[in-house]
Amino acid sequence: MDAESTFQQSPIQNRTMTGPIQEAAETGRGGCGSVEVAGKSIRKQPQDENEHGEYHPPTSYLETIVHLFKGNIGPGLFAMGDAFKNGGLIVAPLLTVVIAVVSIHCQHVLIACSKKMRDLRGDAVCADYAQTVEQCFENGPMKLRGWSRTMGRLVDIFICVTQLGFCCIYFVFISTNVKQILQAYNIDMDVHLVMLLALVPVLLSSLITNLKWLTPVSMIANVCMVLGLAITLYYALKDGLPEVKERAYWTSGSQLALFFGTAIFAFEGIALVMPLKNAMRKPSQFESRLGVLNVGMFLVSVMFMFAGSVGYMKWGEEVGGSLTLNLGDTILAQAVKLMVSTGVLLGYPLQFFVAIQIMWPNAKQLCGISGRSLVGELSFRTIMVIVTLAIAEMVPALGLFISLIGALCSTALALVFPPVIELIASSEPNKGPGLFVCTKNLIILVVALLGFFTGSYESLKQIVNHFGEMNG
Repeated sequence: MDAESTFQQSPIQNRTMTGPIQEAAETGRGGCGSVEVAGKSIRKQPQDENEHGEYHPPTSYLETIVHLFKGNIGPGLFAMGDAFKNGGLIVAPLLTVVIAVVSIHCQHVLIACSKKMRDLRGDAVCADYAQTVEQCFENGPMKLRGWSRTMGRLVDIFICVTQLGFCCIYFVFISTNVKQILQAYNIDMDVHLVMLLALVPVLLSSLITNLKWLTPVSMIANVCMVLGLAITLYYALKDGLPEVKERAYWTSGSQLALFFGTAIFAFEGIALVMPLKNAMRKPSQFESRLGVLNVGMFLVSVMFMFAGSVGYMKWGEEVGGSLTLNLGDTILAQAVKLMVSTGVLLGYPLQFFVAIQIMWPNAKQLCGISGRSLVGELSFRTIMVIVTLAIAEMVPALGLFISLIGALCSTALALVFPPVIELIASSEPNKGPGLFVCTKNLIILVVALLGFFTGSYESLKQIVNHFGEMNG
C-alpha cells in the first residue's frame, strides 16, 4: 500500500528555517527545475540559495562525516571510563553495543519517517526532527492528530534543552581541564574565572552561521580529540593494566541507571541527523549502507568501547568524570588536557548550531524582525552563549549532569520519539503497524522509559547528595 492510501494528507505549514536545511534538495543536484515526488511535479529552487537568494553551499560526503564525527565526539567520549565503572567490565561493553545498535537504528527510523512524510506531502526537502514528528502525528490515526502541534513543540524543547545542555557541559569540561593545567604550574585560578576566559573563543566560533563554513572548525576539533584520546590511552597502557579480577564485572541496579544516562549521552548526535542530511550535496549518501551515518557511527562506537574499557581497567574506582583528569601533572599530560579542551571548545558551535536553527526563527517572529537580519542573529547567538555560560557557572558537577542530561533528554530524543513515530507511520486504516514493527518498537520503548526514569532519579539523587555535602 502506498503512502497516499495509508495516510490522509493534511496541511501542516513548514516552519521557516535558515541556513542549508532550508535549501537542500533530496535529489542532491543544484540548479532550478522540477522534482517528481509521490507522483507530483514540484518546482525546486537552486540548492545553493535560500528564498532570499543568500548563498549556502552544500556539503560533501567527507565534510558531513567530519560534522557527524564531531557531533558525537565530545565530553561523552572521555566520560566512558566513568560509565564503565557504573556498568561493570562485562555488562558495560555489552550494553554499550546494544545502545549503539539501537541508537543508530533509531536514527535510520527518523530518516525513513521523514522521507515518507516528504513523499506523502509532495515536499522537495525532508523535514527536520520536530517537523517529522508533527507530520507523523498529523497524518496518523484520528485520535492522535490533535497532538501533532504539541508533540512537534515538545521535540523542539527537548532538542534545545539537550543541545544547550551539551554546551553548558562543554564550558564545565573546558574550565575543569584548564584549571588542572594551571595548577600544574602553581597558578591557582578559580574555575569560574577560567569559564569566563573561555567565553571569548567559544563566542567567536559560535558566530559562524553556516555548516559548510564550520567544517574547518570541526576538522580541527576532531584532530584534537582523536590525538588527545590516543595519548590518553597511551598513558593508560604504557605501564600495563591491572588484573581483570581487580575490577567489578557487574554492578547494582542504581549504578546501571547512571551508566545508562552517561552512555546514551555519549551518543549525542540524533538532533544533527536531519540538518546534516539536508545540507548535503547528495543527501542519499547519508543513510546508504556505507553512507555517512553507518560509517561515522561505527567509528564513534569503537572509540567509545575502547575509551571506556581501557579507562576503567586502568583507574578502576578512581576513574574521573573525564579520563583526562587521571593523567597527572607531566608536560605531555598537560598538553593532552589542552588539546582535548580545544577540541571540545571547537565542538561547541556545532551543538549550538542545532539549537539556534530552532530558536532563531521564533525569536525573529517574537521581535518582529523580517528578512535574515544578520546583526539580529549574531546578537541572539551572543546572548545564548552567555546564557549557557551562566548556567555552567552555577552548576559545575560535570559527571552528574552528563548522566542527568543523558537520561532525561537524550533518551527521549534518541530512543523514545523514533519508535513512536514509526508505529504511527506504519499504521494503516483499521489495521495496526504489524507484529514485527510493533514488538521491536515496544521493546525499545520499555528499555528507553526504564532508563529514562531510573537514570533521571539516580542522577538527581546524586546531585542532591553532592550539593548537600558541599553545603554541609
